[in-house]
Amino acid sequence: MKAYQDIYTTPGAFSWNELSSPDPQAACNFYAALFGWRYDAMNMGQGDYHVVKVGDVAVGGIMTQQQPGPAVWGAYVTVASCDATVAQAQGLGATLCAGPFDVPGVGRMAVLQDPQGAVIQVISYFPPAA
Repeated sequence: MKAYQDIYTTPGAFSWNELSSPDPQAACNFYAALFGWRYDAMNMGQGDYHVVKVGDVAVGGIMTQQQPGPAVWGAYVTVASCDATVAQAQGLGATLCAGPFDVPGVGRMAVLQDPQGAVIQVISYFPPAA
């Protein structure tokens, strides 16, 4: 069986989950009590980004919500090329909500809305540093 780290870089795989919350610390406390998640905090300039860990494996993040509205989970799908995927999705009727943009040390990502209104993030990961 492949390790999670091997699967998440496979195009088409769901690879990261991210919660935008008006109260990230309350969300961290809730999910730690519910699932036993642990967190590594990273200062992102607009508040801490809490990397969600199951055991020693990072599987997602919790951050401060930047837009008004309810807290929302977002799912990332790995793609071979973020830019090519955005172009293909737009050709199929998707709306580009954000990006494509680079996340230093991580990859290139974009946020899309499909023709039915569902929002999804796509990411092409940078190769690991040597």
